[in-house]
Amino acid sequence: MTLPAQFRAFRIHNDANGYRSGIETLTLEDLNPGEVVIKTAYSSVNYKDALAGTGKGKILRQFPLVGGIDVAGHVVASTDARFKEGDAVLVTGSGLSETRDGGYSEYARLDSQWVIPLPDGLSLREAMILGTAGFTAALGLLRMIDNRQTPALGPLAVTGATGGVGSLAVAIYSQAGYEVAAISGKPEHSDYLRSLGAHTVLGRDALSTTKPMDSARFGGGLDNVGGPMLAALLAHTAPYGNVASCGLAASPELHATVMPFIIRGVSLLGVASAGTARDIRNEVWRRLASDWKPANLDAICTHETSLDGLPSVFAHMLEGGSLGRTVVRITASH
Repeated sequence: MTLPAQFRAFRIHNDANGYRSGIETLTLEDLNPGEVVIKTAYSSVNYKDALAGTGKGKILRQFPLVGGIDVAGHVVASTDARFKEGDAVLVTGSGLSETRDGGYSEYARLDSQWVIPLPDGLSLREAMILGTAGFTAALGLLRMIDNRQTPALGPLAVTGATGGVGSLAVAIYSQAGYEVAAISGKPEHSDYLRSLGAHTVLGRDALSTTKPMDSARFGGGLDNVGGPMLAALLAHTAPYGNVASCGLAASPELHATVMPFIIRGVSLLGVASAGTARDIRNEVWRRLASDWKPANLDAICTHETSLDGLPSVFAHMLEGGSLGRTVVRITASH
């Protein structure tokens, strides 16, 4: 396939002219080196992307970079024998839009060590509905199961349940055989959460305790919020249950005691999706394409945008208005 002379990309700068981002025309030589070049089909919008694209969070470690921590498409050139022209592939995290150019581009040049062949059972679009959000939710469940989590311990709570990670966690955990308690401050979306598989939908006050330990209401859970809600979830977790921490939408701080850990044997597990080892990454995607694949991915994809629509999506997300997942549809020019 003939490689493009130039193409469109959403690029982020921070220099003497200030922090800014927008659509630019680039060439492959403008991108970071990499063994695999793909024609991008889809990307997605994560909270981290909104922070990076607006400068509201310190995400990028160098500038300028193309934004987008997720990407999926077809290989158009490769110097790595594992990948050939036409292969469908994806990358999530792995330094994209942090230390190297990301997925908001009609073409992407990628480090082959992080490129995952699209697993059987997923389309490129489905892979990006899942994206980093689905990968994070599934990685949290894998970590819990590795630490002996079972449905018999009780329901799994999911905080921040209407967001991308939360919505996918509700759907994935339910698909995996767990009873799910979705916790959200948006009661108007209760029907949406039940449609994803939530057994119960609870308001934020369900996790409002200030006690070091409280009634063991949950077998464990995934926390997207941090702060007092994470501390309360730990206090409400059953003996030898697991709580996976993956977000800080409310606060990065944790004011808690060791009581749940030393009296109930509760475990707090960190979920750092960006740097996940390749073997674990492969296993997570295998599960997402098979027994953990939500039956309702289209319902979770509540919005689809183009590169040009990214700024408005970022603003809406940072205002707390997001629901489910936004997929970025990218059509390459020839």
